Formats: sequence, C-alpha cells, structure tokens
Amino acid sequence: MNPRRKKRLTLAVALIVGVAAIASLLLYALNSNLNLFFTPTEIVQGKKDTGVMPEIGQRIRVGGMVTIGSMVRDPDSLHVEFAVHDAAGGEIIVTYDDLLPDLFREGQGIVAQGILSAPGKLEATEVLAKHDENYMPPEVAEAMGQSHEKLDYSEGQSKAAGYK
Repeated sequence: MNPRRKKRLTLAVALIVGVAAIASLLLYALNSNLNLFFTPTEIVQGKKDTGVMPEIGQRIRVGGMVTIGSMVRDPDSLHVEFAVHDAAGGEIIVTYDDLLPDLFREGQGIVAQGILSAPGKLEATEVLAKHDENYMPPEVAEAMGQSHEKLDYSEGQSKAAGYK
C-alpha cells in the first residue's frame, strides 16, 4: 500500500470513529433527558404490552386524577403531598415543594413530572393542571380511556360561565 492510500485510509477510519463517538454521546445525552409518560397503574404493575416498570431515580411524567381527600399540606412550608389515581385502580403518592397551579384541585386531572423516589412515590419538580372543565392532556385522556368531548354551550351559557 502506498503512503498516499495509507494516509487516506487512516483519515477515513478516524472520521468514522469520530462520527460514531459523537453519535453515541448524543444518544447518551438524549436518553438521560428522556421523560417517559406513565399512569399510576403502569408505575405499580408495569406497562401492559411490555411489562416495563420505571426504575427508582428515573425521571418520568405521571398523569391521572388527584384522589379526593388525599392532599396534605405542611403549614410551615410549601410542601404538599397528594395521591394520584387512574381508572384502572392504580394509585401513587406525589410530593411537591413549590406553589401548585391555581387550577389545581382534588378530583381533577393533572400531569406531574419528577423523579421516582420509591415504588409508588414521585418527587415532583413540576405539576400541571387542566385549564378548563373538559380539557385533559391527550396522554392522560388516552390512559384513562376517556374521549375528548366539546362543551355544550346551549341555553345561554358562555365560555366564561365556568370561570370564577
């Protein structure tokens, strides 16, 4: 092999190795920032089709309904703890150390994003509440088995009637 061909081969191999290293670093970065969506039942029992359960320390998003009567507030801080359930009967505990959204109430749909700290316990970094009476995030609606229906504004009701 002549020196010119050897130099080209070395350059091509170095280029391929460099591209592979960059691709692997990108995939690693994307994987560590991935937020998977789970329902409370999937956290407790695993996904139906694959049986995959989230691992302790994994960042996830959970969607469901806030269980009525489950909210406990610390009077000296912003710490709040509440249960989230779904139609299949699964329930997890969510802890949150910040201000809850104004529309957050027991018995309504939410999506909480955070880290699974123990089996069935999520330490939330963000809590999102639905923004009107019939809206539910698509992932939550699909997981809960509900369909999206439009509000019926008959008999003189306006969109603003539901706001306080």
